[in-house]
Amino acid sequence: MTSRTASVLGEVLQERERQQAKWGEQDHDPAVWLMILGEEVGEVNNAALEHLMGNLPDLSAYREELIQVAAVVVQAVENLDKRAEGERD
Repeated sequence: MTSRTASVLGEVLQERERQQAKWGEQDHDPAVWLMILGEEVGEVNNAALEHLMGNLPDLSAYREELIQVAAVVVQAVENLDKRAEGERD
């Protein structure tokens, strides 16, 4: 793993922890996770478009939104695994 990868994954972990503190433990159906993810991806699209249109001077908002998307994906996978473990009990 490169140091850049480790750094990005560290940021994803921090965002995952921030989301946990804000929203608490989330236990959603996969369809709800997809809606949450879709909303986050929409924010990534918006940041990229705003930059392209000259309304944002750099891609920092785009990057920030990508980190949020990654954190949501991590939480969705964690929840899926938790549900699968519960089904085996």
